[in-house]
This record gives sequence, C-alpha cells and structure tokens, in this order.
Amino acid sequence: MAIQAGLVGLPNVGKSTLFNALTKSSVPAENYPFCTIDPHVAITPVNDHRLDNLIKIFNSKKRVSATVQFSDIAGLVKGAATGEGLGNQFLGHIIDVDLILHVIRCFENDDITHVSQKIDPLEDFEIVCAELMLKDLESIEKREVKVLNILKTSKNKNLSSQQINELEKEKKLIEEVKIAIQEGNLDKIYAIVKKYKKENIKTISLLSAKNYLIIANFSEEDFQGKKYLNNINYKNLIKKFGQDKVIPVSAKIESEISQLKDEEKKEMLESLEITESGLDNIIKKTYESLGLITFFTAGPTEAHAWSIKKNTNVVQAAGTIHSDMERGFICAQIYNCKDIFELRNEPALKNAGKIRTEGKDYIVQNGDVLLIRFNV
Repeated sequence: MAIQAGLVGLPNVGKSTLFNALTKSSVPAENYPFCTIDPHVAITPVNDHRLDNLIKIFNSKKRVSATVQFSDIAGLVKGAATGEGLGNQFLGHIIDVDLILHVIRCFENDDITHVSQKIDPLEDFEIVCAELMLKDLESIEKREVKVLNILKTSKNKNLSSQQINELEKEKKLIEEVKIAIQEGNLDKIYAIVKKYKKENIKTISLLSAKNYLIIANFSEEDFQGKKYLNNINYKNLIKKFGQDKVIPVSAKIESEISQLKDEEKKEMLESLEITESGLDNIIKKTYESLGLITFFTAGPTEAHAWSIKKNTNVVQAAGTIHSDMERGFICAQIYNCKDIFELRNEPALKNAGKIRTEGKDYIVQNGDVLLIRFNV
C-alpha cells in the first residue's frame, strides 16, 4: 500500500525544494508565492537495509521497495479558507492525505521573501492550522444541519433505534468539535475524533483531525553538525510539540545530496557531520506515525518489501500481494528476516526450526518473510 503524506505550509518555506529531494523530481521552486499551483504527487521508495540484505542472500534479480506517496500542496496564506491567495481549493487537497507534514521555515535569508516578513515558526504553524479549522467549521456546520434534519424526520424515514442512536452520537461529536475549533485547540479536536472513532462513530473527514509531523527546515549552516540544537526556533518547536513530532532537515542540503550516487551521498553527509539523512528520517517517522510495518517476499527472481498496518492478519497481508492469494489462502510459511540474516539460508532456518506454518489468524510482524500457499 502507498502512504500518502502531504507537504503543507506557507509560501516560500521550502516545500517544493524538499519535495524535489524526496522524489528526485523537478517541481519548480522559484522564489515567489504560489509557484506550485496544482498538488504535485510522486512516489518515492523507502530505504530499507533489510531489503538489501535479502537481495544479497537470495541473489535476487529484481528489487521492489515499499513506497511513500508525497503530495506537494501549494502554500496556504492567512484567509485561504475564505478564498485568499489561491483560494481554499488547496484545503480540499489535504483531505486526500493520510498524514500532514507541516513544513516550517526556521532559517533567515533576505533573498527569500516571507509572507509575514519575519521568521516565527510557531506563528506560521498556527496560521496554517487556523485555516484548516476554519474550513472544518464550515464543513461541520453543514453536516450538523443535515444530521439534525435526519433526526427530525427519523420517524418518516423508518430509521432503526441503532441508526438514531448513531446519529445522536454524531450530533454530540459535532458539538464537541465545534467548541474545540472555536477554542482553536488542535489537540482537542484530534482527541475528540479519536475517542468517537473507538465507538465506531464517525463524521465527515476533518482537516484539523489528521495526524501530523513538523518538518523544521534549517539553513545549511545550522544543519551541519546539529547546530540547530542551539537554535531558538528549534527549541520552541520541541517545547511545543515534543521530540518525536519534530523532524529537523535542511531542504537545500537534501536537494543537493538527492542528486548524488550512494557513495557520494555518504561522503557528503560525513563531511557535513550529518549522521542521518533528513529525508530518511521523514520516511521513518511517517511510517511510525501511520502505524505501518514492513513484511517481505524474497527469492531469486525478486525481493519485495510490502507496507501494511500493524495488527494486520496474514490473509489481509496476502491480499496486499494479490487478491487471488487472499481469496484462496490456505496457509503461510513464515520466518523473520533477522533469523535469515543470522543463519544465511532457508535450509539452515529449517534445521533450526525457525520456519513455521501459520493459519489465517496469524498477525504479521515487522520484518516477517512470507511464502503464501493458496488455491484459486
């Protein structure tokens, strides 16, 4: 399955530059607002050393990585929900993403304009979130009118007591969300929607209820040797969102190294005292935030990494490979990749009792290697 994450932020914060690096594509990144007019979408592979090791062990001719789908959504401005800038059409594009990546500018550069004429990452974040919430308020009020009308005419519509009960709960959900939006409380909106989701009570998709990460875009100088740790903007972001939510990057550096071969990339990172690529960190954090794990299929022909949600059973995982495998599932032979990395081949795994046969109730674990038995 492809993850869909959307890069969101004010104009000229480095979204398109970062997107270019993520996808090695050529989205324009000129220095003026709204150079990105339509949401650019691209798919980039997930770097996974486990897949590299499996290819070596099986001498696989073909490599297929898990992928992440990224959207570069045009810069929002204050008033976007009421049509300012390029209008609220871009807010609609955010509906399609599973995770919002808030790109926040943390660098000074007189040659690159800022719509607010000052660098204030927290204020920039609040401007974007305010637009998301205003759009949600408009949408949720329309849904509220519809729910109330259905409840008023429930007898004529012959609704069951269960349907009426669900509508009453959705009405309560809407009321709580409206209060949270009016308070400007993003965390509260997220918590409310999550609480009702556990009860299988849903409403329209809300922009402000989506999971998110903060991508803090620093200058080349600040990113080298982790100098950003002493940057006041970084400290403020960590204080507000916590270490796990904030991903420091330098879009400029990432854009440069994305054009290099692996060996050249490694050398450049070492020369800049950078221990981990910001892009790799974004992908890793995206996986964690979406609750995704990776399983593998491997052999001489192909080594393939597959993304699934945690707690997915083996039948559903088989369906990720091919619908016939899910429909005709019999059983699966399974071992974890860490065992074959240690023992180096499948005969050794069998001798060590590391390969097992599992039925349809088995929950696939991160790093499992599967061989599906099926009959259609």
